[in-house]
Amino acid sequence: MKKTKTKNEKTAKENEINKKMSFAEILEKKPEAASILMGKGMHCCGCPMAMQETLEQGACAHGLDADEIVGELNSKKKRK
Repeated sequence: MKKTKTKNEKTAKENEINKKMSFAEILEKKPEAASILMGKGMHCCGCPMAMQETLEQGACAHGLDADEIVGELNSKKKRK
């Protein structure tokens, strides 16, 4: 029997960040991601020209591991 996902599981998956997302998509889903990206030296995430660049492209340009950043962005708890 196939297990169906709960509404919370579906919502969590929809809000998950991946390395193929553009900076614009990431910041729209999780505005708090800006502080993590800036802390890693990815100041380009605020540049209008870079908003269509993917996280993977930006990480590569800065010599960073995109998968590590994705993990950090997805584990970051939303501040209230």
